[in-house]
Amino acid sequence: VASDGQVVVRFGHVLAKQCPDQRCSGELLRASEHTQTLSSQLGIVARVKAVTGESKASSELLLSNAQSLLRAVRHLLRAAEAASVKGLGQPSPDPEAEEVAAFCLQWKKNLSWHRAKEALNSSRDELGLRKTREAKAEPTLMALVQEPPPQTRNIPKHPSPRKGHTAMDRHL
Repeated sequence: VASDGQVVVRFGHVLAKQCPDQRCSGELLRASEHTQTLSSQLGIVARVKAVTGESKASSELLLSNAQSLLRAVRHLLRAAEAASVKGLGQPSPDPEAEEVAAFCLQWKKNLSWHRAKEALNSSRDELGLRKTREAKAEPTLMALVQEPPPQTRNIPKHPSPRKGHTAMDRHL
């Protein structure tokens, strides 16, 4: 979990560089730094727990840190959604930046498609408000991240992180 947090941090940093809106970029950087801190903290707590053995207090601390990291990742992904909706600048020639931009563009297309479909389906009441029972939730980056990556031949589902891997190698 801690190493996956580092992948999300890298995603946030790359996206912040591509975001022309200073407010969104700043929020992405703050969320990335907070996620970085919690990810490192979780890694330390996990290593200490591995050495000291099983105790209720250490298990609770580990769980608490993991939950904090997940909240920070959600916050970072919401900031990434805002940046994607505002628009991204031209990605650098770096393959990692291109991959992040493509990922965000795919999510934005999904969101646009969903909104167009909702507009065509008259699921609105007499005041023009969306009916809550029939409305499907809008796609989020979190949902896109949680989708299993398409299976390709002989590639393990979760490769171990190695030097040189990009932020999106493990599909977040």
